Amino acid sequence: MDLQNLAVILQAALSPHPNERKAAEESLNQFQYAPQHLVRLLQIIVDGNCDMAVRQFASIHFKNFVAKSWSPHEPGEPQKISPGDKDMVRDNLLLFIAQVPPLLRSQLGECIKTIVHADYPEQWPSLLPWVKHNLQDQQVYAALYILRILSRKYEFKSDEERTPIYLIVEETFPHLLSIFNRLVQIPNPMLEVADLIKLICKIFWSSIYLEIPKQLFDTNVFNAWMILFLSILERPVPLEGQPTDPDLRKSWGWWKVKKWTVHILNRLFTRFGDLKLQKPENKAFAQMFQKNYAGKILECHLKLLNEIRVGGYLPDRVANLILQYLSSSISKNSMYQLLQPQLDILLFEIIFPLMCFNDNDQKLWNEDPHEYVRKGYDIIEDLYSPRTASMDFVSELVRKRGKGNLQKFVQFIVEIFKRYDDASVEYKPYRQKDGALLAIGALCDKLKQTEPYKSELERMLVQHVFPEFSSPVGHLRAKAAWVAGQYAHINFSDQNNFRKAFHSVVSGLRDPELPVRVDSVFALRSFVEACKDLNEIRPILPQLLDEFFKLMNEVENEDLVFTLETIVDKFGEEMAPFALGLCQNLAAAFWKCMDTSEADDEADDPGALAAVGCLRAISTILESVSRLPHLFPQIEPTLLPIMRRMLTTDGQEIFEEVLEIVSYMTFFSPTISMEMWSLWPLMMDALAEWAIDFFENILVPLDNYISRSTAHFLSCKDPDYQQSLWNMLSSVMADKNMEDHDIEPAPKLIQVVFQNCKGQVDHWVEPYLRTTIERLRRAEKPYLKCLLIQVVADALYYNPSLSLSILHKLGVATEFFNLWFHLLQQVKKSGVRANFRREHDKKVCCLGLTSLLALPSDQLPREALDRVFKATLELLVAYKEQVAESAKEEDGGDDNMDGFQTEEDDDEEDDSDKEMGVDADEADDADTLKLHKLAAQAKAFQPNDEDDDSDEDYSDDEELQSPIDEVDPFVFFVDAVKGVQASDPARIQTLMQSLDFHYQALASGIAQHAEQRRVEIEKEKLEKAATS
Repeated sequence: MDLQNLAVILQAALSPHPNERKAAEESLNQFQYAPQHLVRLLQIIVDGNCDMAVRQFASIHFKNFVAKSWSPHEPGEPQKISPGDKDMVRDNLLLFIAQVPPLLRSQLGECIKTIVHADYPEQWPSLLPWVKHNLQDQQVYAALYILRILSRKYEFKSDEERTPIYLIVEETFPHLLSIFNRLVQIPNPMLEVADLIKLICKIFWSSIYLEIPKQLFDTNVFNAWMILFLSILERPVPLEGQPTDPDLRKSWGWWKVKKWTVHILNRLFTRFGDLKLQKPENKAFAQMFQKNYAGKILECHLKLLNEIRVGGYLPDRVANLILQYLSSSISKNSMYQLLQPQLDILLFEIIFPLMCFNDNDQKLWNEDPHEYVRKGYDIIEDLYSPRTASMDFVSELVRKRGKGNLQKFVQFIVEIFKRYDDASVEYKPYRQKDGALLAIGALCDKLKQTEPYKSELERMLVQHVFPEFSSPVGHLRAKAAWVAGQYAHINFSDQNNFRKAFHSVVSGLRDPELPVRVDSVFALRSFVEACKDLNEIRPILPQLLDEFFKLMNEVENEDLVFTLETIVDKFGEEMAPFALGLCQNLAAAFWKCMDTSEADDEADDPGALAAVGCLRAISTILESVSRLPHLFPQIEPTLLPIMRRMLTTDGQEIFEEVLEIVSYMTFFSPTISMEMWSLWPLMMDALAEWAIDFFENILVPLDNYISRSTAHFLSCKDPDYQQSLWNMLSSVMADKNMEDHDIEPAPKLIQVVFQNCKGQVDHWVEPYLRTTIERLRRAEKPYLKCLLIQVVADALYYNPSLSLSILHKLGVATEFFNLWFHLLQQVKKSGVRANFRREHDKKVCCLGLTSLLALPSDQLPREALDRVFKATLELLVAYKEQVAESAKEEDGGDDNMDGFQTEEDDDEEDDSDKEMGVDADEADDADTLKLHKLAAQAKAFQPNDEDDDSDEDYSDDEELQSPIDEVDPFVFFVDAVKGVQASDPARIQTLMQSLDFHYQALASGIAQHAEQRRVEIEKEKLEKAATS
């Protein structure tokens, strides 16, 4: 497509008529991979004679295409843009980046960022020489712009990945320093100078963010940079040209320069100027920085902060950064000595006023209370807020330098309380009282621990906080609720005071002012947690929940949901009458949050966070009523639309939370409905396309479907669940790109099929065994080897004759059993088994091996019988000891399971053969599977932690539930031996006579224990029958 036609199509893409737009977009998509297409787009973008709207559309299309197609996203994917086109684009981008208007420059800048990340340095070696050349030429702005992108690529990189930045610094920093020096010398500089200095600051910031380049360890070079930064810091921002609009003013070029300068100096001080944090080789630098610069920066910062005191202007972010610097200075003696003479002025005339309610707060409270609430609960806002930084400073001061300072500050607050109480209504310092209450709340941890304040807290709350619940000023009512929440957990000597505060907070839920209602909900959570007598809350529970949902309809705030979760946790099954209503309200709130989130399109917007909170609260409710299965079918229609929609790509951000709900619904419902079964294909599609990282989470509901609705799983052919499960599992097991730990749920699911479908899936035994054996050959992690062997053990338990014949057919029987027995015998230095360490592992192996004993001699020859019999005896003894140890630890209240050793015992090597993946490292590397409860009885797996080879956190109480739970391995073993004795007495007699005394004693002990277990099992059955 030639240039003229492309311009016509781009113009048509802006048409107000949908059909014209659609046709133009289709044409663009059709020609996007044509040779020269990208180059022509770039020609239109830089053509000053072309319509600006067309150029802008072209720049966006260009940016999106570069992001999507510049380099392949998958290994083996072909290149979509020719090398010639790439060269032309790279050269021309550099040429025009400084010439296009800012609107287009931002789009082209994104393209350069994409290309730099993909191509530099290997495919774009000319980039750094171009930057270096243009730093000395007329295109200084373009060179700085590109250098900023280049340095930012390495900002968060460490070690080897960071290497290219050293050459960048070496080649460009001398020129940068020279340019910086010239710019700082300019008298009455224009705003464009600020843009250039800002770029230099950003380049410096990215280059030193994680590590100082060695060039800057040269004292003369570093000093030259510091002189310039300190000059910028000290120099007043020009008054002329400052915007009057507050939002424009804080982002004005010269204030941006000031912000980046403070940012850089803070980073140098906190990361590289702290002796305690430094590596030994950098200590000299830290000492030099503290000696030569830290104090000077502190002086400049204090002068800047003084602007607040005298009524001048300082952007919030700059004030915040300066206060962070001051907070970091408190713990350093030399810095604190510099701070001390000015501490009173700083505390009482700068920091405390920043903590007080101000004009901007009042304006926002009146004009946009929703935005006031959002800002108050937004963590990102806290990062920029001078108020938060002021609170942090006071907290740090009383924590590190409490002596004298705590008393002085509390006395100051008490004086404010006194002035407030003494003043008549029209003269009360409401805003100062607000700041004083904020200070009291911020200091709660210190005051709760420190006498004499600790003993006075209740009196202080009654005298100075509780009266503000009925204040005529809304922000004081809100602050009273917040402070009360901070102190809800103290021991009230008079429970009436607790009760009064609690009921005042509850009343705050109906306050006419939205921020008061939200702060009251936040405080309520603390009161519910602290409440010792639930009868205080029980009578008003319906009213509370009603107020909650009114508020949830008004604001999207995850703290609301946290409070609701706390109430549900506290009342458990008592929530049953409200469960359906709660889920309906939460579902409605969820959809509303999702709508807001989609419209907002921000990664961390409050709507998205609140949506996650809604789902988590639904899970909490389902768990609280888990022993009331009749409620689940009532709740299901409300939750189905959420599950259906969010199990697709629409729910990628909340997939884990949705799967948890699916897990509850499939586990606790009396039966799994056809509507719930309709979710199975969605999960399979997600696994196949994008959700493999959630395999552990998907395992839980899939297991529930198979184990709790086995008949439907086996009988349904449209869809064919057995076939879809095989398609997914065989694909995962055969995928050579997947690591061992990523595929663990696959063998677990095969086990679920064999254990739950005994005698009904004979046709699947061979395919599943074949894929298991193939994966076992490639397995490296001992834990996965054990897991795959347990699949075969389950197959033997399912049908020993069929499974053994398949192993022979595959030609792996001898090899497989050698590996199995080898792993069973491996021990660590301590004598603890290296493999099959959990009770469940041992039991599965026992059942599989025991099942072989019943086979006739033509299938299990005498030598094999002898080997299997001995291995089973040893395993049963180990299982018995482990169960006894677990019971003992449970009685003793010890959480650690099985006395398993930690990593330091895992370094024993074993020179073994390498058949079927046996290697010398497997005793070192035995992985742990950490399990956690889905709910009180529910099952759920968590991925193992690769860094932890111990089983100390593991408890078999939390094991997956399955039909084998009802099978006692000792009774099963003795019954199997008796069966062989009845059918072939000579075979057993010969076996027993061949055993040495050790194994005969083991066999006798196991037989006795089995009889004991029979008695215990009967007793348990009778007790269960009596209770039910």
